Amino acid sequence: MTASNVITLPRQESRSFGRRDLIPLWPDALWKIERGVVRTLTWSENGTLISLGYWSTGEVVGQPLTCLDPYQIECLTPVSVHLIPSQQWPQELNAIFSYAQQVQELHSIVQIQGTDQRLLNFLSWLAKKFGQVTEAGQLIDLRLTHLEISDVIGTTRVSVTRMMRRLEAQGIILRPTRHAIVLRRL
Repeated sequence: MTASNVITLPRQESRSFGRRDLIPLWPDALWKIERGVVRTLTWSENGTLISLGYWSTGEVVGQPLTCLDPYQIECLTPVSVHLIPSQQWPQELNAIFSYAQQVQELHSIVQIQGTDQRLLNFLSWLAKKFGQVTEAGQLIDLRLTHLEISDVIGTTRVSVTRMMRRLEAQGIILRPTRHAIVLRRL
């Protein structure tokens, strides 16, 4: 390997990013999330966005966890991350195993027949992962658009909007604010 092929990691091990910023990728480093929420994504050959997962505090993300190209890590909230060079990966095995388990769990949701059930299972997954317990149910206070949700469950934005309205009319969810969802305890 010549000196021009060596990738030098930045000296700064912790970094902060704003909403919608992209976290840089390196083939020999992972990022551990100290604060905030990110999503990983790629695109199909025709340019369709594919959401791969949602990650938060204590979890790891990075180029070495995928073979997909293109691949991005987008901040959904303000985010602080800590760089983990490859020499330290053995100390992060639990976080790496958690990453693999969550990818499989999300993949199983996407394979469910019926978009209504996929949406409900995805909301339950979000509530379990990011929800806060309230008197009314699990509060999911994460700024996800209907388009972003449709990307995950494999349907259209219009269908997600229609299904969300139906779930709200049935009392399964509440919408206390534009970006918050309460998954009711039934």
